[in-house]
Amino acid sequence: MRFFVLLLFYCTGALYAQETFRVITYNVENMFDTADNPAKEDNEFLPEGSHAWTPGRYYYKLRQIAKVISAAGEWGTPALIGLCEVENDSVLYHLTHRTPLRKQGYQYLITDGPDIRGINVGLLYHPEQFHYLTHQAIPIRFSKPPHKPTREILHVCGLIANGDTLDLCVCHFPSRYGGEKMTERERFDAARTLREVCDSIRTIRQTPKIIAMGDFNDTPTNRSLTEFFAAKSFFKGGDPLHDSPDTYYDLFADLPKGFPPGSHKYQGVWGILDHIVINKELATPRSSLRIIPESIRIFAPNFLLIPDDNWFGVRPFRTYFGYKYEGGFSDHLPLIVDFYIHLPAKTDNTHAD
Repeated sequence: MRFFVLLLFYCTGALYAQETFRVITYNVENMFDTADNPAKEDNEFLPEGSHAWTPGRYYYKLRQIAKVISAAGEWGTPALIGLCEVENDSVLYHLTHRTPLRKQGYQYLITDGPDIRGINVGLLYHPEQFHYLTHQAIPIRFSKPPHKPTREILHVCGLIANGDTLDLCVCHFPSRYGGEKMTERERFDAARTLREVCDSIRTIRQTPKIIAMGDFNDTPTNRSLTEFFAAKSFFKGGDPLHDSPDTYYDLFADLPKGFPPGSHKYQGVWGILDHIVINKELATPRSSLRIIPESIRIFAPNFLLIPDDNWFGVRPFRTYFGYKYEGGFSDHLPLIVDFYIHLPAKTDNTHAD
């Protein structure tokens, strides 16, 4: 099930290999079940609600998201998939057991945070590629009372194929609802909290390997990323050979020009609100787990796009456009990044005397 890139060479009788490790982040937009949670404001997504969210539409949505994940895997099975806007663990159970994804054997984790609508962040992980160790949900430490409660950060720790420890943070920062400027302080606080989490990992790992990903609700040039998280552009300004050990790189800042120019489109303008950020160790050429730069991309096959009749060009094919049911996927596009895992040397005895 796993896709291997083998680099075979003989050197003092040793055999070396590299395995690819795919990471995806995807805001799946309002992936609610059809049951009422009296403690949350989920009434829009009930059968009798304004979106007429019936079991048929719910299970079709699950199959649509499963289709995206399978297509994004191409010839293999993605190792890790960070998901934003998932209501609860029942949704992830249905996604991994009642769609074609059941053949992939995914396990899952999800937060249970204070968001008033009841949406959370989750992770699908393939146990043959990522051996789960621990996880925790980390609340945002706000400097002032927030505009409204928001999602927690999901921190997951596990082992990859070569025995290295990988730390992963899945995030969904506070939204821009109410105005970008009026709400930016809350994203500053979220970015500061995330940075503190990542830096704390660095204090307990000898060679920390850290990935932070999700919907940051800010672009690569916004202060939450450039100042409060202090992430550099991987493509412009990053220098893994000479940057300090506490450097982080935003892989989707200053992407080489291509289509689409963003992961989200609002009022005719494409923007990158979704991000994958890595620490310096994962960008260092000789690291045992390292980024494959040419793999960094926004996943946008034709079936995820639809003509944009209100503006121009195309836009993401959504489940709902306003209150109109479209039967699509999400208002966001997934991000894909591949890594090489340097596997331990194996002794080759085929030429022994």
